Amino acid sequence: MSHVVVAELVANVLTVEVEPGQRVEPADTVVVLESMKMEIPVLADVAGTVSEVVVAVGDVVRDGDPMVVIATA
Repeated sequence: MSHVVVAELVANVLTVEVEPGQRVEPADTVVVLESMKMEIPVLADVAGTVSEVVVAVGDVVRDGDPMVVIATA
C-alpha cells in the first residue's frame, strides 16, 4: 500500500528532506514549506519507505497537491 503526503496550503517548497528508498517514521519531516515568511515542516503520517518525491525545491504547491509517496507495506 501507499500513502501520499499532500500539501495543506499554498506555499513554496523550501527543502526536501527525504529521497526515494529512505525509511521514514511517523512525525519525521519530509518537506519544509515556506509561506508568508514562515517555515512549515510537513511530517510523515505513517512509517514506511519513500517511493517517490513529487516536488522539488522552488516548486509552488497548493492545497491537496501530492508531495511525497510512502510505501507502507
